[in-house]
Amino acid sequence: MNASLSAAVLPLAEALIARRSVTPDDAGCLDLIAARLAAAGFACERLDAGPPEARVANLWAVHDSGRPGPTVVLAGHTDVVPTGPLQRWTSDPFVPSYRAAAANPAATATATASNSTMRLYGRGAADMKAAVAAMTLAAIDTAASGHAGRVALLLTSDEEGPALHGTRHAVEVLRARGERLDACIVGEPTSVDTLGDMIKNGRRGTLSGRLCVRGVQGHIAYPQLARNPIHDLAPALAELVAAHWDTGNAHFPPTSFQVSNFNSGTGAGNVIPGEAVVDFNFRFSTESTDAELRARVEAVLKRHGVDFDIAWTLGGQPFLTAPGTLSAALGGAIAAECGLRPVMSTTGGTSDGRFIAAICPQVVEFGVVNASIHQVDEWVDVAALEPLRRVYARTLAALLR
Repeated sequence: MNASLSAAVLPLAEALIARRSVTPDDAGCLDLIAARLAAAGFACERLDAGPPEARVANLWAVHDSGRPGPTVVLAGHTDVVPTGPLQRWTSDPFVPSYRAAAANPAATATATASNSTMRLYGRGAADMKAAVAAMTLAAIDTAASGHAGRVALLLTSDEEGPALHGTRHAVEVLRARGERLDACIVGEPTSVDTLGDMIKNGRRGTLSGRLCVRGVQGHIAYPQLARNPIHDLAPALAELVAAHWDTGNAHFPPTSFQVSNFNSGTGAGNVIPGEAVVDFNFRFSTESTDAELRARVEAVLKRHGVDFDIAWTLGGQPFLTAPGTLSAALGGAIAAECGLRPVMSTTGGTSDGRFIAAICPQVVEFGVVNASIHQVDEWVDVAALEPLRRVYARTLAALLR
């Protein structure tokens, strides 16, 4: 590994955090990264997509050794979620700042990579600009030190948003070209208590529905002249909430059904509503298919005589990477750099790994501690940045020998 790059993760992470890349606005992050990669000999290609008013930035960058070997991809996103109320932040979320982890929140200091108590604060620090910086420099290290096969980066500005024109689109482009991807690490913040304690080797699928129940609006004193959609739905909804969908398996917990929004009524206290709208979601294991879940929901509603329509949205299929060369290389790198044997897990939400898995047989996620993601005063441990870069670089070296 190129030791001259070892101090570069922190300033690159700072430069990315300073860009107000609230999804889907990339705010120039990918231009910055592409310039670094191009200077190191990567072929950089923009695969931008989406409507002009919400254009999504996508970068596909490849360093081809010209020698036989696999294609190993580092993937991530530069977009971040909105900040929430600015007055709740201790410092400007887009001005990188430093505070000691156990110190007075108002105290500031100059960060050094050797100071294990320092945290870098800013929106996207943990999710996932620190990892993007580390991946970029690990890939440059790999290109400079020599390797077989190809090392590539796939970055997007549409992971925190609808995820329609980001990695999903880039994967479709690569699939149409016949690209073969052999292994991929997504830099999501997977660690729980300390860097290296957890790898995600799969994720549950996500299936959402918007249920519209039709009734007949009327005066609340004359229910015989109306039909209350809330009353019609209640027994069916109770059955759906109590339903046993599957038992999960050794890798996934049981499939869960959750209602996120329930809207009905005119606002008046004496009107029976004419419609009820319910948003719900399944996080489902490989023991169920989206087709089975849709059919079961609709069967329950029909059996209870509910007059309804459902608009379904499949956010992603579940995926699972069995133990193999990628998990062995990444686990070995974590053991060498962090002194830990990581736990394999499929918990948590979704990631862009669900799209990459369609064209890549081995997809895992690994990154910094996720304790502050999407929160006010989001942070990352400064001392984790260089070990993270070295973990990525060691993994690439093991796979591209």
